[in-house]
Amino acid sequence: MSPDTTRCGFVAVLGAPNAGKSTLVNRLVGAKVSIVTHKVQTTRTRVLGIAIQGAAQLVFIDTPGIFKPRRRLDRAMVAAAWGGAMDADMSVLVVDAVRGVDPDTAAIIERMKKENVRAHLVLNKIDKVKKPDLLALTAKLNDEGVFDDTFMISALNGQGVDDLLAFLAGRMPEGPWHFPEDQVSDMTERLLAAEITREKLYLQLHQELPYATTVETETWEERADGSIKIEQVIFVERDGQKSIILGKGGKQIKKIGQDARRELEEILDAKVHLFLFVKVREKWGDDPERYRDWGLDFNA
Repeated sequence: MSPDTTRCGFVAVLGAPNAGKSTLVNRLVGAKVSIVTHKVQTTRTRVLGIAIQGAAQLVFIDTPGIFKPRRRLDRAMVAAAWGGAMDADMSVLVVDAVRGVDPDTAAIIERMKKENVRAHLVLNKIDKVKKPDLLALTAKLNDEGVFDDTFMISALNGQGVDDLLAFLAGRMPEGPWHFPEDQVSDMTERLLAAEITREKLYLQLHQELPYATTVETETWEERADGSIKIEQVIFVERDGQKSIILGKGGKQIKKIGQDARRELEEILDAKVHLFLFVKVREKWGDDPERYRDWGLDFNA
């Protein structure tokens, strides 16, 4: 094969909630394509992150964390994750080396055996684990018989990530690239903007409230001076949640808006005028249109 022959393929990034999948995908791509918080189940939709390594284009499918679903949205998220694994050319399973084989990870491995899914093992957060513990965890996981190769990384500081990228690039199938060279994600700017605001909600609010919210970009206006006016609605399920998001004297929503606007200006490289509104929509989690927007199966 000529060194100039192009390669292209899809890599599903699987793992339990908060294993570091989105941080890893952002690091591999070299740009923010997926939101990241310390809370579990932050990723709701299937996000494609696109990386170039030599003549290879790698399309990473950042899947929602796989966990035991309780609600309709949970079921749709988990179905999207397994769908990503089935459709991809190869899969990696990201395991939080600090938590080790927790119940969610154990359940994923059992499902992999059942579905005959093989993956490359990626142990994340290795900078926080002692070497003997890391080696014991590696041996335990490799005994499961579903992993082809093992990589030890820190997605946060980049340790080991270049080696993982080079390895995956070398195993992409021959073929034309699916996306332009300068594209890093398949997510629209409107959806990315909504996701950025949702990330700030997750970071600012506590306990269960973020899971009762969703964000939609209602208007997007590019002005003559090069700035962008964005209007977004934060939907909550109950009236009492609205006052929490607004905060005393509107302080909470102002802070959320400032943080989101600052990040959007960096990503879009333009001045952003961001206007946030909070509305009650009792059963937004049972609205088929939301699922279409996220690329999720309402009937999963």
